Amino acid sequence: MGTNENQLLELIQDSDSVAQIRKDFITAINNPQKITPTCYLSVDELEIQNKPVLRIYVPESSQVHRCNGRIYDRNEDGDLDITDHTRQVAELYHRKQASYSENKIYSHTTLADLREDLISRCRKIASLRREDHPWAKMDDVDILKSAQLYQTDPETGKSGVTLAGILLLGQDNLILTAVPHHRTNLILRKVNLDRYDDRDFVTTNLIESYERIMAFVAKHLPDPFFLEGDIRISIRDAIFREVASNILIHREYMNAFPAKLIIEQGQVRTENSNVPHGFGHINPDNFSPFPKNPVVARFFREIGRADELGSGVRNLMKYGASKVLSILMTGPMRKAEIARKLGKSKPTRYLNELMAHLVQQVFVQYAIPEKPNSRMQKYRLTEKGRQLLKKMKLK
Repeated sequence: MGTNENQLLELIQDSDSVAQIRKDFITAINNPQKITPTCYLSVDELEIQNKPVLRIYVPESSQVHRCNGRIYDRNEDGDLDITDHTRQVAELYHRKQASYSENKIYSHTTLADLREDLISRCRKIASLRREDHPWAKMDDVDILKSAQLYQTDPETGKSGVTLAGILLLGQDNLILTAVPHHRTNLILRKVNLDRYDDRDFVTTNLIESYERIMAFVAKHLPDPFFLEGDIRISIRDAIFREVASNILIHREYMNAFPAKLIIEQGQVRTENSNVPHGFGHINPDNFSPFPKNPVVARFFREIGRADELGSGVRNLMKYGASKVLSILMTGPMRKAEIARKLGKSKPTRYLNELMAHLVQQVFVQYAIPEKPNSRMQKYRLTEKGRQLLKKMKLK
């Protein structure tokens, strides 16, 4: 074999190995005999010095997980087996409950307080998405336990539905009893800037709250034509399904501040109560997503209401970038001109961040490279950008 053939064979072998490692890893973390409760982790494939590298981001969980039936606690670089130390196990559970209010147990809440029709509906959705989904053969109580919506306090011995279970599947009166301030405000403000043009105050369970948010977005936002491969997709739905789920997942429900989604002229913004784990602009190349309510997030993923952590930011950049690159197919253009093509009166912060990202990734380049901040600066599509558009078949 020649040198190029040997390199090609090595690349194929690496590709096969990477695929098998990914498969083995996913199988292991979803095996309840290995890790319980199972956890959702995504595997990102990178390339460093022409070698494939698998990156697995492991966020802090709100649950206490067992590995091969044992419980471990982390102490600096060591893992301590605390399974047989009742006090240390109880302290670990309490640390989790203090950080994640979704795990608060309501011992007097019974299955009758939850919506049986909603549990049945979620079981059906999960089964349609995956034929071998374990929920298909579980009764309602087993589903609650499997999803960590029904837990037992290891110190008091009390069992019951958690706050996450009440928020996801509870009857409306139960939800407002447990969290009286629970509300998501949906506001359209384009003409009447002092008040609103339309609004919806959502105080129901998180499953139907998601649907109300998506219906409000569909009512007031256009859906531009987009082809991904040979399939037409809804950019609006691809982006806002993540926005809707994030509003509901990444919220501190013990805080009385209402979540908001506000549609204004030229922009959509959201407000939410949470404790930030960083400040500044989000860079999709190196940011680390941190789930506020991992149990709620996992339940949403099981019924197709959310994707992997951080996918919303990546989708926003992906589809926004595609529209900008398509616009630049006609020739070099100033940022203000690009903004007008996108229906904006002037460049927004999002467009500024997007253009910086596209330049960094060499999908576009400056027409005046020696003066990047020139007011006459224009952006030019690169060959790499053209190849990306060709791959996505944007029309």
